[in-house]
Amino acid sequence: MSEPVNRARRALNETPADWIVGGVADVLATAYGITDAELYQVDYRLSQLLPLTEGDPITGPGHPAWRSFDHQSPLLADDTGWFPVSMRGERRGVLRLSPVPNDPAVLSELDEIATALAHELAAVSAGTDVYHAARRSQRLTLAAEMQWDLLPGRSRIRPSFSLAGQLEPAYAVRGDSFDWSDDGERLWLSTVNGTGEGVAASLLTSLATQALRNARRAGLDLADQAALADQAIYDLYRGQQHISALLMELDLRSGVMTVVDAGSPRLVLLRDGEVTPQPLEAQFPLGMFEATDYHEQKFALERGDRVFVVSDGVLEATGQDARYGETALDRFLRRTGPMEPLDAVRSLIGDLRAFVAGDLVDDAVVVCLDWTGPQT
Repeated sequence: MSEPVNRARRALNETPADWIVGGVADVLATAYGITDAELYQVDYRLSQLLPLTEGDPITGPGHPAWRSFDHQSPLLADDTGWFPVSMRGERRGVLRLSPVPNDPAVLSELDEIATALAHELAAVSAGTDVYHAARRSQRLTLAAEMQWDLLPGRSRIRPSFSLAGQLEPAYAVRGDSFDWSDDGERLWLSTVNGTGEGVAASLLTSLATQALRNARRAGLDLADQAALADQAIYDLYRGQQHISALLMELDLRSGVMTVVDAGSPRLVLLRDGEVTPQPLEAQFPLGMFEATDYHEQKFALERGDRVFVVSDGVLEATGQDARYGETALDRFLRRTGPMEPLDAVRSLIGDLRAFVAGDLVDDAVVVCLDWTGPQT
């Protein structure tokens, strides 16, 4: 590791949380003669790159910033460099630097510094609102604020899988959500199709998510995780409120998927270019009845399989026109084959917004999982 990269890392660690971009910019000026540095974060809707301090949002897909973000690689346009700010598959945005020489060694070092910046942003964001506030193009509703803070991230990459999810309408989502965790041997993924309005919907989803996390962290199997969350919701709402969820556990050594369908969102398998809804055993939503017994089912993924989970809001986006859910949606899913999961999710949501000419009326959640092969 070069001395400038080491100095940049020290600056990121030692600079106050609200000033880490400025702190690393000072190092870049001394080491590389860079006089302009700006962080652009992707917004909640995945449709704009928003500057941290000043400047206009970047919306055009052909812009060098978006090309760097989409391809996850440094891009030099004239003497301005764009570098992806990402860590462990979580794309936070891009770093704009100028002037940057057309020198592969320098570009590699700056790319490494941008990755270090992403790790530091993840570390400090819980303690400052600077970065949260700068990545929104409009005000979030209170319910949406609660939902976004509940998420584990929007994308994740390991050698055996790639994963991404998105909520819509991004700035006013109420009850739909997702959660995931992995320990190197298993990946757990839950998708919640929320019910209700406003903060009440977010509170119900939060209770379900935290109950599932509590059961998962206690080492319970998937059926018992569902049972614990079911009981927690029933104890509070006595059957007056309930929530649909799909619980999944992927064995990273074998590719075997274990599923509990608790009135779940739809699960679709994309294999060899063909879209097939995965048949699941429909069981009661969480919290509908006291002491419900849940049952697991299993199916095997093959290397290269893609799994989509979509909530009712996706299928109902066109109101009474069910043809979209049955035909156009399937065609679009087939077209996502070459895309990374985050790009596939973003494109699907964009397609839905274009179809309805605006924000979705009902909440929608989309999760995309690629199984790339056994964990080694």
